[in-house]
Amino acid sequence: MQIIDFIHEHIEQATLLAKASYAEEWARVTVLPQNITIPDLSGFAGNCLGVAAFELDKMVGFLCCYSPFNNAFGSTKARGVFSPIYGNCSITENRGAIYARMYQTAAEKWARAGASSHAICLYAGNTTVQEQFFRYGFGLRCVDAIRPMDALNVSPYLDVEYTELIGEKRFYLRTLDVLLDEHMATSPTFIRRYTKTEDEFAQEMHESKDRYFAAKSNEEIIAFLKVSDESENFITGMPDMQNICGAFCLPQYRGKGIFQNLINHAISILKSEGYTRLGVDFESLNPNADRFWNKYFMAYTNSLVRRIDEVALKRGTL
Repeated sequence: MQIIDFIHEHIEQATLLAKASYAEEWARVTVLPQNITIPDLSGFAGNCLGVAAFELDKMVGFLCCYSPFNNAFGSTKARGVFSPIYGNCSITENRGAIYARMYQTAAEKWARAGASSHAICLYAGNTTVQEQFFRYGFGLRCVDAIRPMDALNVSPYLDVEYTELIGEKRFYLRTLDVLLDEHMATSPTFIRRYTKTEDEFAQEMHESKDRYFAAKSNEEIIAFLKVSDESENFITGMPDMQNICGAFCLPQYRGKGIFQNLINHAISILKSEGYTRLGVDFESLNPNADRFWNKYFMAYTNSLVRRIDEVALKRGTL
């Protein structure tokens, strides 16, 4: 097996591999759309950070990433790279070994580019490769999951009002947004997000094209859902799919079925508008989110992250 730079001449073979990899995951999670178009891989050929694995003239895998960016995950000072779900794949035979060799070469490129945070998105059914990356010091961080646009099987909770917030009514979500920031910063999640000022939050709500659904008790908002046209991967942009990209429920109202009924309220509206799939992305290291979303949705991607030693980068030992 030979590991070489990923170049424009590899795009056709890589696209076919990516389609086959998606078809493999679709066979496991059939609620995913069956027919998709793999995004253009030209950018990966242009940034000189990708690699391809060949056996003779046959491509058996490729591993590419976006160009390095600062403040990885928006809450660290690390410079990072990210390989999206369509930016890496391999044939099924010897898959773990292929990825192991590809990452060893690609990681040297990424480190030379100053990236100490390495993130790779894999299809959730690709357990062999996940195990290989765990051996390389990666850990699971983010998950994409999906379900049909059908109601959750829960009993109605009638003492709460469920509504979609329109216009300035969304400004009242700031209290819950701040509490969500505080929750994400606690153990074991340890994600410290920037908390917006009142004016910044109001401006965001004014400009946002996302939709917000809320549960209210005695006129107090006790839970909310943020729903977007697209989310963290190219699959979420399908025209018949909507995506939960933010959610929070006050602790004293959890475990009562209120949040499930809020989701059902959103589902009833979205389904009436012709949407057939509902996605969600969440951090696996947030135990509340991990337990809840995995109960009602089926994971189809796992994003793994490794933080290499910045001291090694500074010393120029690579």
